[in-house]
Amino acid sequence: MLLGAGPYNPHLATIYFDWYTYGMTKPTWREENNLWESGYKFVAGADEAGRGAWAGPLVAAAVILPKNFKATGLNDSKKLSPIQRERLFGIIKSQSVAWQVSIISVQEIDRRGVGRANMKALRQCVEHLKKKPNFVLVDGFKIDFDSTLSKRIIHGDARVMTIAAASIIAKVTRDHIMVGLHNKFPQYHFDRHKGYGTELHHQAIKRHGVLALHRRSYLPIKKLVKNIHT
Repeated sequence: MLLGAGPYNPHLATIYFDWYTYGMTKPTWREENNLWESGYKFVAGADEAGRGAWAGPLVAAAVILPKNFKATGLNDSKKLSPIQRERLFGIIKSQSVAWQVSIISVQEIDRRGVGRANMKALRQCVEHLKKKPNFVLVDGFKIDFDSTLSKRIIHGDARVMTIAAASIIAKVTRDHIMVGLHNKFPQYHFDRHKGYGTELHHQAIKRHGVLALHRRSYLPIKKLVKNIHT
């Protein structure tokens, strides 16, 4: 994006600033510290993985970290390598006060719509935590829980430690699922693109057809189905 080309566009400038600051931001304990100091002992972070994928489930995770949590390199899962994510995945699970995942099937995504499916996944993983949180920090979405206060934080996975931890749990859990699907359907290369809309995935569908684990409610898959059968 070249902001210097053509007349100044404040909308594009805002998009560029958000993108730039997101890339430079690292998660901190500021949100958790404020809540802990206000008496909220158990603060959960919640995030999801796979919302935009063409295939495979949607996975949400909730994590409650202790005040003495220690791990170097904790960050938004998208900014980490697979090796870094796997390392932190084990540390988060072993050190967390509680963690939980919720998995929404392709069929339910198609039936409910991805927005409602995403809300259900985030709500479920929080509600099934073994330790009930006093407050929930959610990446991007405003969710009203029955008996727990919550706060929506845009780009929370890049700004808040507990949300970053949840993003790693959700991402690694989903990646493991997609690698398992690759073992069943190696011709689709799910281990490489994890179900997202890459050119490799697009060509595999054109060559081998649409599977039951493809989200037929998504426009790119609808178009591929139509083209394959015409």
